[in-house]
Amino acid sequence: MNVWIAIGLTVVGCYAVKLAGLLVPAGALERPLVRRLAALLPVALLAALTAQQTFSTGHALVLDARAAGLAAAAIALLLRAPFLLVVAAAVAVTAGVRALGG
Repeated sequence: MNVWIAIGLTVVGCYAVKLAGLLVPAGALERPLVRRLAALLPVALLAALTAQQTFSTGHALVLDARAAGLAAAAIALLLRAPFLLVVAAAVAVTAGVRALGG
């Protein structure tokens, strides 16, 4: 398949999704279930992407330095650390584990 055909199909698909979102009646968006799903869906998607990027390499599950960094970030979040400190803790622990050969 030509790359430009794939790009064109992606553009059309993205436009169609945006148009479908604009055509949804306002009454449907104000339902409690829809509001609750709209609030929770981004968090669930972000958690799934984080898990996939942390615990997989290609088609295999792995437990390496990235998992240690994620654990450090989770602990920092539980301690209510500022965001930059959470990121710094994850980076430092991941780098440390990799430096130790893990």
